[in-house]
Amino acid sequence: MKKMFLKLVLLCLCFWRLDGVFGIDHFEPVSVFEGDSVSLNSGLTEIKDDDEIQWRFEYENTLIAEINVTAARITVYDDVLDGRFKDRMKLDNQTGSLTITHTSTEHVGEYKLLSNRIRRNFKLNVYKVKLVSVMEGDSASLNSDTKIKDYDAIQWMFEKTLIAEISKQGGRITVYDDDLDGRFRDRLKLDNQTGSLTITNTTTEDTGRYEVTYLSRSVFYFRLNVYARLPVPVISRNCSSSSSSCSLVCSSMVNVSHVTLSWYAGMSVLSSISVCDLSISLSLPLEVEYQDKNTYSCVLNNPISNQTTHLDISTLCRHTCADSVHCCGPTEAVIRLVLSALVGVATVIILVYDIRSRRAERDQAHIHTSESIEI
Repeated sequence: MKKMFLKLVLLCLCFWRLDGVFGIDHFEPVSVFEGDSVSLNSGLTEIKDDDEIQWRFEYENTLIAEINVTAARITVYDDVLDGRFKDRMKLDNQTGSLTITHTSTEHVGEYKLLSNRIRRNFKLNVYKVKLVSVMEGDSASLNSDTKIKDYDAIQWMFEKTLIAEISKQGGRITVYDDDLDGRFRDRLKLDNQTGSLTITNTTTEDTGRYEVTYLSRSVFYFRLNVYARLPVPVISRNCSSSSSSCSLVCSSMVNVSHVTLSWYAGMSVLSSISVCDLSISLSLPLEVEYQDKNTYSCVLNNPISNQTTHLDISTLCRHTCADSVHCCGPTEAVIRLVLSALVGVATVIILVYDIRSRRAERDQAHIHTSESIEI
């Protein structure tokens, strides 16, 4: 009996030692939202000259990245495992830490860092996020695709702030629309059957991540993107160009996020320019021949909408730039019209002032003449 007890103690000590030395069954939990980047920190402050570092993924202990200082080699194997890591891995050449960008649920699992100095294990969990996109002013429905149970309590969070909740047992539905400086005031609606949240009259400030938690510990995440309505792009003649062909420019003043301005010939893209989260004037040039019979259009678009202006070559390219206002685009024509109006107003003011000055001089001369006669 005593021998059996000693064997059990030794066995436990053996497993404890293996666990302590090799990190068996000890994984550091790391959580990230789908689409975000995650860094698995090696814990090293610097890599030494004789270091060899390997990163492996749980599926068949697959080698996904390594650093060999002696061979001066840094390699990421992003084509393995059906390319799930392709163009998504970055190795820090100073510390050996691994960063995975644009994460998805395919990246969930166990990661092992193996080196001649350190071993670390990570358990990565990627929370799935449901994407909802709407135009500014429209309503957005965040639907959890579930039903409320009789004992359920549901809480909706935005930017870690409670904005709405349901207590089924208490028969209470509450929206906290005065929080966050009242940005949601009178715009939140809760479905008492499913717990789904609807945001009416959306604005770009509503963009962000939402989280709903059920008492049953079910958690759902949503990413709401609210896109501002797009202006119509303007096509004008580029009179500053010295080209012998018809030089045009498509422009748009945008104060919206994730937009692309493009020239099309029929259904084919000729050129494009994109910006993210900027207030900027976009412009895109195009050279066409005067007798060109192709159909051209300029398109401003974001992920869910677009605005299109079609090019009328016969109107914009019919006159040369020497033909004054006919060569110019709408913006320059308006400027010239305003300047002409200002010149006209200034001329009238000068004429009125001149007439009044002459009249005042005549009146003054008449007064002097009358005084002389009286004397």
